[in-house]
Amino acid sequence: MSLLIPLYVHPAEDPGAWLRLIRAAPRTYAVVLNPANGPGDVPDPAFTAAAGALRAAGARLLGYVDTDYGVRDRAEIADDVRRHQEWYAADGCFLDQVTATPDGLPACRRLVRAVRRLGAATVVLNPGVHPAPGYARLADLTVTFEGHWSTYVSAFSRPAWVARHPPERLCHLVYGVPEALVPLAVRTAHDRGAAVCGPVTGEPPNPWAQLTPALTGTDR
Repeated sequence: MSLLIPLYVHPAEDPGAWLRLIRAAPRTYAVVLNPANGPGDVPDPAFTAAAGALRAAGARLLGYVDTDYGVRDRAEIADDVRRHQEWYAADGCFLDQVTATPDGLPACRRLVRAVRRLGAATVVLNPGVHPAPGYARLADLTVTFEGHWSTYVSAFSRPAWVARHPPERLCHLVYGVPEALVPLAVRTAHDRGAAVCGPVTGEPPNPWAQLTPALTGTDR
């Protein structure tokens, strides 16, 4: 199991969750750091410490960067990437709210090239849906589903192009998963061609604000 973990809760608010995540670091694909819907305006000492402990435990760190579906200025995106690198030693970036349409592909390609030139070794795109063909070739990992477990089990479909990509390049982020069904969610993602996943039990508005013990194989 390879886990992409976006834990969007402050380490001081739930230190136990971060401790469980640190212990589970070897099982993760990456951990997404999101101090303030991005890196914030100043370094956060709690996140600095958490990032250091995760890195020492072997985790890959990705800085959260909102692209606002191609609307956000690229200079602001670049600033976020640099701050994540300088303050938290992020290995790469998690580009959220990425466009998924064919006409947005050229701009997304330029964006990925730009963040790689800034030193982002790992780039994850999150359109949250299956994007137009071509997006999955741009980054190291593409999130092709982000949504509720009920939708995942009842209305999921995938286009034919997915089969042409290695499962290790695709990820499903599913929230609202009953804790007893977290192992099933992992198996379902694999069966649907995504070797990386992140099923959590949380619900909106911030389902990523807690870490499911069953996901990391640790006690509460």
